[in-house]
Amino acid sequence: MPPLSRRRFLGATLAAAGAAAVVSVAGCATGAPAPRDLPARRPLAIPPLAPSTRDAAGRRVVELVAAPGISTFLPGLATPTWGYGGLPFGGPTVRARRGEDVLLRVTNRLPETTTTHWHGATLPARADGGPHQPIAPGATWEASWRVDQPAATLWYHPHPHGATERHVHRGLTGLFLVDDDVPAGLPERYGVDDVPLVLTDRAFAPDGAFDEQHRNAVGLLGDTVLVNGTVAPYLEVTTTRLRLRVLNASPARSYRLALDDEGPLTLVGTDGGLLPAPRAVDGVVLTPGERAEIVVELRPGARRVLRSVGHDLGAVNGVAGAAGADDAFDLLELRPADGLEPAPAVPARLSREAPLDEAAAARTRRFVLSNNRINGHAMDTARVDEVVPVAATEIWEFTNRHTLPHNIHVHDARLQVLEPGVAAAGRAWKDTVAVPPGTTVRALVRVGPHTDPEVPYMLHCHLLRHEDDGMMLQFLVVAPGQRPATTIAAAPGHDHG
Repeated sequence: MPPLSRRRFLGATLAAAGAAAVVSVAGCATGAPAPRDLPARRPLAIPPLAPSTRDAAGRRVVELVAAPGISTFLPGLATPTWGYGGLPFGGPTVRARRGEDVLLRVTNRLPETTTTHWHGATLPARADGGPHQPIAPGATWEASWRVDQPAATLWYHPHPHGATERHVHRGLTGLFLVDDDVPAGLPERYGVDDVPLVLTDRAFAPDGAFDEQHRNAVGLLGDTVLVNGTVAPYLEVTTTRLRLRVLNASPARSYRLALDDEGPLTLVGTDGGLLPAPRAVDGVVLTPGERAEIVVELRPGARRVLRSVGHDLGAVNGVAGAAGADDAFDLLELRPADGLEPAPAVPARLSREAPLDEAAAARTRRFVLSNNRINGHAMDTARVDEVVPVAATEIWEFTNRHTLPHNIHVHDARLQVLEPGVAAAGRAWKDTVAVPPGTTVRALVRVGPHTDPEVPYMLHCHLLRHEDDGMMLQFLVVAPGQRPATTIAAAPGHDHG
């Protein structure tokens, strides 16, 4: 195997449920501590569902408080962390249904200004939670919109300009699941046969604190992988099929999901929702911010292990190692019971959404990625970089002229990558796409239906160090006849020149 110390797991349980399970990874070029001895495996903890109420207008109301906490990852060491919703690290899973109005209320009990971005959501720019919606210490911010997108696995995290990596790294991450009324025929009992896995990684200072100093060119790469749950996680499985919703919430590390016996995985969904039809795959690569829904078939009593294995990011000069692509390690041991509840076969058809039409693309926009810049510019929160007509289908081309891997996340957009040999009817829905060095990725993009001639959305690299370094631009979405602003009211923070 690539660098790994006997597949050893590292750490101890967190101070509260829904925190993180830990996996030891050796060989990371971060100056991180050497792997440590581990306690016995423990059950995977499931992030709790966020409580919600209904207000007088019938909106689903979810209250989230971002606050400091203390977690115990390593035996005998306390780690200062940040969390949402009463968790010291991570956050509860928000769940909403297509067609309902939601009100998300976020209170900041942290010692500095933050934001909360609803990654993958189709929503008004003023509710997006990007750098233009700061939440000062002690303040409460509200985001309200009507959920109008198909069932999908989304997530939420901070997005303060210049400080996103640090805020996410301290633990501010949670899932946001969207349901709809279209039956998918997939496992759907949350925490039973429909299980979330939030993957991230950390390195630790001698006193137990997260190491926030040792960055490489890609970002903060830890020697310890965290999975929502507990230390050395295992999951007791009671059904013949298990649906795993996997989020890469790492600041820089990429993963390639595979089974230890090299058996097939059934890919049923990506960032933007379900695939048109299931795909049998031998692995799934997730760069930071990407999600995948996979179904694993199990036999009574036959244990299997979900792993991350070495993979190709198209990087040169050893840079792949800086993104974790050379590492291999176990993520989760699956322990089926001796008697399993039968589960229906995965349907041959999943999503019934019509694909975006390449022939209807009104224009092509080109974005060149190089030296942690987009089109040669660093982020300026006052500058309008692009103006996009609402509901128009366009082709956006992302060209990586850097030796580093990058990926691109487009706020408010659902997009489909144009891949050779993939018919329109088979395209996946995405909001975050990998762009390897020396390549161009072409995607059909549609934003809307919300418009705002004054408040922008973001387009940026989701390797969080790159985002903080200024690898981000912003665009306005306008309706016919709307006159877009020429400058944007600057948010608190700093710009990159």
